Amino acid sequence: MATSFFKALLPEDQTAIVAYLRSVKPVPNAVPDPVYRAPVRHDPYPPAEAGYTPDMMSDPVKRGSYLVAIGHCMECHSPRVRGVSDYGATGLGKGGREFSSKDVQGFPADWPGSTAANITSHPDKGIGRWTDAEIKRAITQGIKKDGSRMKPPMAYSFYAKMNAADVDAIVAYLRTLPPLE
Repeated sequence: MATSFFKALLPEDQTAIVAYLRSVKPVPNAVPDPVYRAPVRHDPYPPAEAGYTPDMMSDPVKRGSYLVAIGHCMECHSPRVRGVSDYGATGLGKGGREFSSKDVQGFPADWPGSTAANITSHPDKGIGRWTDAEIKRAITQGIKKDGSRMKPPMAYSFYAKMNAADVDAIVAYLRTLPPLE
């Protein structure tokens, strides 16, 4: 659970989630005890810790920040330094986190893995020279600037269901990330 990010949820969004969960018909299901393949950490995510208010949602950049928080985008797109996520000025959005079949369930042992991209405004290492349309396509369709497909665990199939205003807000927020190499 991405609890470091979900702390950002506005009360009305929490209420909507609870209402949805209560609408799902219960299914008897024996669930085995979890097996954790990596240490469970709680790295506080500063924007989630600071919190959001409903009034902030009318500002596209703040709404984008909120959506990036609840989508826990920076969990992958920020590096880990000595096992701790770097959500600070030297790491937020820098990318570099590596994934392998041992990290991503459901992939064969011979899956070559992937590395999270730099999504800061850096013109060469990040998305600084990408158009808004190219960023939106990457988020919602998993297609990079050069036309190649993104690799898992990028969850573009989930983000494809967002409305246009929310995708625009995410792009507006990403444009504010300082360039990092």
